[in-house]
Amino acid sequence: MLTTTGWTAVYRPSGEASPREAAFASWAGSSFAGRALPAADAPAATVARFFAALDGAQRARLAEGHPLVVGNLDGVPPTVRYRANRMALQQAARSEEARAHDVTLAPADRVTAARRAHRFESLAEPGRQILTFDPTGGALVAEVFGSLGEARRISVIVPGVDTDALTFERTERRLTAPVGMAESLYGAERAAAPGGRTAVIAWAGYIAPTGVGMDAATGRLAVDGAVRLRSLTSGLPGRASVALFCHSYGSVVCGLAAHELPDRVTDIVVAGSPGMRAGTAAELDTSARVWAMRDSGDWIADVPHLEFGGLGHGADPVSAEFGARVLSAAGAKSHTGYFEPGTESLDNFAKIGTGAFGSTVCATPDDTCQRGTSRTDGP
Repeated sequence: MLTTTGWTAVYRPSGEASPREAAFASWAGSSFAGRALPAADAPAATVARFFAALDGAQRARLAEGHPLVVGNLDGVPPTVRYRANRMALQQAARSEEARAHDVTLAPADRVTAARRAHRFESLAEPGRQILTFDPTGGALVAEVFGSLGEARRISVIVPGVDTDALTFERTERRLTAPVGMAESLYGAERAAAPGGRTAVIAWAGYIAPTGVGMDAATGRLAVDGAVRLRSLTSGLPGRASVALFCHSYGSVVCGLAAHELPDRVTDIVVAGSPGMRAGTAAELDTSARVWAMRDSGDWIADVPHLEFGGLGHGADPVSAEFGARVLSAAGAKSHTGYFEPGTESLDNFAKIGTGAFGSTVCATPDDTCQRGTSRTDGP
């Protein structure tokens, strides 16, 4: 249950219940307006029906009473989740601020607590649309740009290693962090289709590997990430189509999730991928179009594209044998530049995000990456 709802239990002072544990205990033992609350692992459709029967004041009361559950429950209306997560972030910021001044903690722990408090305060600022927030461990976060309720197309950024709440956004090297990536893509989509109704999600909703060590070389963390990604895409409101933009290790997550993604996921785009845990695009067993790109200077090209004994992530997605639609990434400049304005990588992302598939720029002079746009044309 805890896996499917996206909770972790890493960050917890000894002998003290984590915020997640306390929130679940309170939710499980509560009722509302004489009705049992839906289980925390209930399908999104069940949760949506429960909340549809409530008025605005009742939804607000539930958000205030159970912010850490309501803010992360797929099927809850996005605006209610935003409200709940703002309260949860404010509570978490106060807790971290207290830890930052706790002289019984090691200096390094106090510094980390102060940084977390600052990050949570920033995320809780008015106007920000936080779709997911779990303060345990490195903290899981997802932020929405645009209106999910009005969008006809939704883009989801799935980032790679070294992603948590503290690296969710950066002032320096802004476009290497999920928030910067999402803001850049959202701006490019609006420029490409000014009248289009799109939304972009910066999704740091799984526990990513730290650095390029053993966790990054295996699929262990990606397996859990794939479960969470399937839950996210299945629980989004409305009928908007969804495109996934998977960077680096995020492409491993997308590859493992592919065969169980809902039909509304029409496109999976990987950039700087070490592999998708598949030998070919067809082996992903998805009806979504599969796109791939890699900048000529990206060091990931030197990583062996194989899988043996659990190490490695399989075939190279930009190879002809893999069978993906290979896009140009000209101008991206190495592994972290795919979302830079003025690059063909970002332009191609925006065209896919807005549905302008016929104008994508292929990696080769021919137009093989543009073959067909229907869901029946294969990867």
